[in-house]
Order: sequence, then C-alpha cells, then structure tokens
Amino acid sequence: MERSNCDVLIIGGGISGTSLLYLLARYTDIKSLCLIEKYDHLDPLNSNAHNNSQTLHEGDIETNYSLEKAAHVKAASGLTKTFALKVLKDDTIIRRYGKMLLGVGDDEVAKVTKRHAEFKELFPTIELLDAQGIADLEPNVALVDGSLREEPLAAIFNPEGYAVDYGKVTEGYVAEARKAEGKDVDVHLSTEAKHIKKVDDGYEVECKDRTIHARFVVVSAGAHSLLIAQKMGYGDNLSVMPVTGSFYFAPKVLDRKVYTVQNDKLPFAAIHGDPDLTAPDKTRFGPTALVLPVLERHNAKTAWGFMESFNFDDDVAAVLWELMKDKDIHNFVYRNLGYELPYYGKRSFLKAAQKIIPSMKAHDLEFAKGYTGIRPQLIEKKERRLMMGAAKIDQSDGIIFNMTPSPGATSALDNAREDMNSIASQLGSTIDSAGFTEFFDEPASVEQPEMTGAGHL
Repeated sequence: MERSNCDVLIIGGGISGTSLLYLLARYTDIKSLCLIEKYDHLDPLNSNAHNNSQTLHEGDIETNYSLEKAAHVKAASGLTKTFALKVLKDDTIIRRYGKMLLGVGDDEVAKVTKRHAEFKELFPTIELLDAQGIADLEPNVALVDGSLREEPLAAIFNPEGYAVDYGKVTEGYVAEARKAEGKDVDVHLSTEAKHIKKVDDGYEVECKDRTIHARFVVVSAGAHSLLIAQKMGYGDNLSVMPVTGSFYFAPKVLDRKVYTVQNDKLPFAAIHGDPDLTAPDKTRFGPTALVLPVLERHNAKTAWGFMESFNFDDDVAAVLWELMKDKDIHNFVYRNLGYELPYYGKRSFLKAAQKIIPSMKAHDLEFAKGYTGIRPQLIEKKERRLMMGAAKIDQSDGIIFNMTPSPGATSALDNAREDMNSIASQLGSTIDSAGFTEFFDEPASVEQPEMTGAGHL
C-alpha cells in the first residue's frame, strides 16, 4: 500500500473542499497540500450545476435574512463573485441576470415594501417595483392575457443579481491551486477515506490503495461529514436530517431570477424561478424540500450512513414532534411529498409555480430528472432544536468538520477563509494577508458572527 505525507489533507472534492485548497495554496506558506474525492470527478454532488439553483445569494431577496445576516452574506458572496469575475471570466460560469423578490397579496406587498426601506442602504442598487414595473421587466409574472393580474403585487429588483455554475468554479479553484509556485498540490480522485486515526504528529487517513499522513485534516464531505465526525467521537450532540430538493423545467418564461416571500418558520427557500446556465432555452422552478433517509440522492447505499448519523432518540423525537405539531410545517412537509409523486406531483407543484407565472399550465412543466441536491439539515439534540445556519466542528485539535456552510456554495470561500485562519494558527503558518486583500478587497481574517439563517439549494 502506498504511503504519503502532507501538511493539510482535505476530504471532499466539492466547492467547500476545493475553495480551501485554493486559499491554502495561494495565500499561506503551507507547502504540501492534498485533496481526496471518492468519486472519479470533482463537484460530484451538491456543487454540480444540476444540483443547486445556481444563485449567488447576497441577502437582498432572501426574506429570512436579517439586515445583519444579509451584510455578512453580501461580503461572503463578494469573495466568490470576485474570483469568478477576475479569474474565470466566462459568462457560461458567472452571468448577471438580475433577481427579483416577488410579493403577492396585501401581506406580502407590505413585507416587500418594508424590506426595501430597511435594506436599500446596504443594497443601493435595489429598486421597489409596483405591478406595472414588474410587468415591464417580467411580463409573464405580472400579466394574464395582457392585463395585470388581480392580486396586489410588489417586488424588490436588483439588477446586480448573478447566476453561478458552482461546479465550474470548483474546478477553477483546483486549477488555480495547482498554479501556486513552490507548492506541492496533489488531488486524488476515486479515493475514499475509509478510516481516520489520530497519531502523535497529526492524523493517518486510510484509503483503499494508500495511507496518507497529514499534520491537519479538514473534512468537507457534505452530508457525510457528521458521520465521519461521529465515528471519531465528535458531534454526538448532533443528528442529521437530509433534505433533498428537486426541480421542474418549463419553457423559457423568465429572463431573471424570481424569488418569493419565505415562511420564517422554515429553513428552506420558497419555490423560485431561475434561468439555467446549463439549459438556456428553459426556466427552472424549485426546489422542493423532501426529507429522505439517505446521505446522497439516488444512492440507496448511503441509507446505512444516514441511520448511523441520524441517532434517533428521545431528543430527536421531541424536535420532530414539535416541528410536525406546527400547522405550517406539517402542511409544508406533506405538500412537498406530493410534489415528488407521479402525475399528481406536477399538478400539485403547478399551484406553487403559478404564484410566479399565473398563466402556467400543467403541460408546461417537466420534472427535471437528475437535477437534485441534498442539504444536511442538523438537529441540536441537547437543546432540542433544528439548527438554522452553518455547522462546523473545530476544537483546535488538528481536524475540522464542515457540514452545512450556509448559504451553500455562495459562502464557500468565506467558510474556507475561516478554516484557513484556524489551520494557520494551529500549524504556526503565515497568511499572505496583503495579497488576499489586494485580490479580494476584503481582509484575510474576519470575525464570524453567530447568526441563524436558512439554507438554499
């Protein structure tokens, strides 16, 4: 069996792992880096463009974000946007579409109007639109048979709204990491971490055909991260509840991203409509939100891993009971279950899609086969609550576990910045803070606020 050594080993070839690889290679003096991915290609799961909504979340149209949360997410998303625009420079990877928050009915119109007043200083490019203003930009949203729809309408519109192919960005991070001078950057695909063992000078990670010794390990393996952590004695206070999202395609009816007002009780975005970078002749609607007992969609082999990390007990049962007692959540769960059913699902989903496109018909919708992702929603067992934000285990002992960087791929570089600082501190390494700031126009180190917020596929 082959043996190798490195300073930092990253487990997981999605955008979380590769963004950290990039930062460590380009902005620290750490010499030897290794990344392993169990599949035969990068971005195999949630980072793939088919498995998320391709939205660069900034907090302007996400109604569950407070002003404080939005300010943090805006800065975090700026890192990703800067990298994509400066390095990748490809409108098939990042493209400005503009995005809209749509309010339908008196209550939602009031919420949208209030949000615009509160957020316009943080987002100076946002505009408040009435029904005619919406019709001028997105006629299929505001008009039915050429006339304004009956419901009161208002929208926040931001012309600076971007779509991002996070799978291509993932590959871009690896390509840039490999360009770093004086660094040994190894990427091993089809290489699964079977066992991680603590040793005196770091960790030994056993794979099928090799053993890797690392001074520091970062596990960014999506829904699998908690399972790996718990096998090592970490995170016993947590339980994983995998939430999968599916999508429907329609003919091209939108030129911009159109989001709707979210239920504050739910840690998921409401259904929205999006132009798709990978299918320019279509509009994608979704995601749905369905709890499934697997760590990967369409991979039944991961059901056992779910059972191990679900850790069902009285505390988990109490959380689930409290959730299902709530009428809004109860209805949400059963409604989304219906979206997945043959024949009935499309007709049920149509009602949600018609909030955005009132003239849409059932025959316009087509289930987007193969377009799906999983968000590992976590339960804090001791506190008996559903965790609404990011989850990380970092006890300053040479290993970090990343489980739910929220909002997903948008904040991956920001999450990686936090990990970079922790790793550098623990290994006694130096960060090129000036170089980081020169490129990103952001400090290399920021204090991470403890805030809650919903995630977005």
